[in-house]
Amino acid sequence: MNTTIKTIWNFVTWFMVICVASLAILLAGVRLVGLTPYTVLSGSMEPFFHVGALIYVENISPERVAVGDPISFVLNDDLVVVTHRVVEIDEANHFFITKGDANDSADGAPVLFENLVGKVMFSIPYLGYFSNWLMRPPGLYIGITFALFLFLFILLPELLDRAVSSGSKSKSPKL
Repeated sequence: MNTTIKTIWNFVTWFMVICVASLAILLAGVRLVGLTPYTVLSGSMEPFFHVGALIYVENISPERVAVGDPISFVLNDDLVVVTHRVVEIDEANHFFITKGDANDSADGAPVLFENLVGKVMFSIPYLGYFSNWLMRPPGLYIGITFALFLFLFILLPELLDRAVSSGSKSKSPKL
């Protein structure tokens, strides 16, 4: 492979590797530092968290939650996780009163301290759409296929160089 093509190939390859690694860190690697990603599915927290955003939630104790914090909590027995803002804290009875930013009134039921998942630390707009797509077929299959092709893409120049060098050695005249 000539040097110009090899340089372009290496640039494209490493650019793709960096993109894939960044996505892997944003979608899964954050769990190593104690954050759990969730996709915003409804507009109840607009305009603070837009539908399709990926929010990152840190598991914290109820004592560290303050009025005004956006928190994620388990809503029901189906383990549905909801993110709303704390508007009141009842420490004596161990619950929060929450409200979606886009809602006119507070939520109908209090959130027990034991249902707290954590506090939202930050969000990335639109990444939740991609995350949800990637976690289910066909996105899952496409993602795995892309990773395999990327792996081959990285190895291909080395394999071509070996094939060319072994081919030139076998065709050399014998004296």
